[in-house]
Amino acid sequence: MIDIRRIKENPEQIKAMLRSREVSLDCDAAVDRILELDAARRELIASTEAKKAEQNKVSKQIPMLKKQGQDVAPIFQQMAELKSQIAENDKTLTEVEAEYRTWMLSLPNLPDPDLVPGGKENNEPLRYYGEAHKFDFEPKHHVDLCTELGLIDYERGTKLAGAGFWIYTGMGARLEWALLNYFIDCHLADGYEMVIVPHMLEYRCGETTGQFPKFADEVYKIANPNDERMHFMLPTAETALASFHRDEILSEAELPHKMFAYTPCFRREAGSHRADERGMVRGHQFNKIEMFQYTLPEKSDEAFEELVGKAEKLVKDLGFHFRTVKLSAGDASATMARTYDIEIQIPSMNGYKEVSSVSNARDYQARRGNIRFRREATGKIEYVHTLNGSGLATSRIFPAMVEQNQRADGSIVIPEVLRKYLGGMEVIEK
Repeated sequence: MIDIRRIKENPEQIKAMLRSREVSLDCDAAVDRILELDAARRELIASTEAKKAEQNKVSKQIPMLKKQGQDVAPIFQQMAELKSQIAENDKTLTEVEAEYRTWMLSLPNLPDPDLVPGGKENNEPLRYYGEAHKFDFEPKHHVDLCTELGLIDYERGTKLAGAGFWIYTGMGARLEWALLNYFIDCHLADGYEMVIVPHMLEYRCGETTGQFPKFADEVYKIANPNDERMHFMLPTAETALASFHRDEILSEAELPHKMFAYTPCFRREAGSHRADERGMVRGHQFNKIEMFQYTLPEKSDEAFEELVGKAEKLVKDLGFHFRTVKLSAGDASATMARTYDIEIQIPSMNGYKEVSSVSNARDYQARRGNIRFRREATGKIEYVHTLNGSGLATSRIFPAMVEQNQRADGSIVIPEVLRKYLGGMEVIEK
């Protein structure tokens, strides 16, 4: 949620910043309506307070007037009118505040000033690591390799749950778990706290993280006859971690709070019908470890660079060629002020695919979730900054690892950092 003071101080600047995102929402009209509602809200509050003050003043006069033998019937009539006006104001205020909140929640985050306007065509590769993989034989697609080596059972995955699902089998299941163990060990070594969060969340989690109300129809909702609240399967651990300190006031000493969580992630978005995206590049369920930080505002840029560096190191130590890309204002998530993607090559896809997305929400999520901290020196209460980063998603790491590490005989070389989790095994063969 954007600070209303920033909107009121320079609405035209805010409109221009929001337009750079090229979202479907008419941001100019939204900002204008928010300002109208804010003015109406303040006027109603002031009017109601004035009427209540008058009501209190008049009510104190009634005993004295009665004692003097004066007729107080007109005063009672005046009091009844004031009471009716206050009730009407309260009703109108409730309606105005509900619409005001809906519009405020609908606005995307303000992109950082250095972000280029527009969509993904304006994304900027910042750096490359390593060389693109080259083969001296005709390489196979990861679907064929995984099937021939018994790593993934696509047919039974579809039988159990439908298109967009798969089953890890045998060494495939062990290799997937080795990746997760590798990520976990690295995060623990860096001083991050491991948490295990519920995989089913309630509505306010989606609202705090910024996915709701706009994307409320894009999650798997859960029907519960014993609970009227809307519940859903989490699309990413960020949705849970962003609400970890919701409605809390932290001490300055508690920041930064660095966490990570492993979860399966559930997305209604299905795999595309493109030939180069068959397999497990897109699916309804995949495994991911998510890093998350709550920080002081003045430390959030430093935290962002730390998260980017951690994601890059994870990919680098797996032996991948990759690039780090700064997303344009329109391609970054609507909830984030800035985002860098780590992209690796999956040979069969003839290009780069994102395996980690690192983002800084600034105080946008904190305002939505009422997450604050108290300054030690002044006692002032301020909003924290929140950041998140994939560390990492396996559904693209796995196919890239299989394809890049394949040999002419159809076997796969296991990255060195994973071998200790697989009993020292170096190669997966038929």
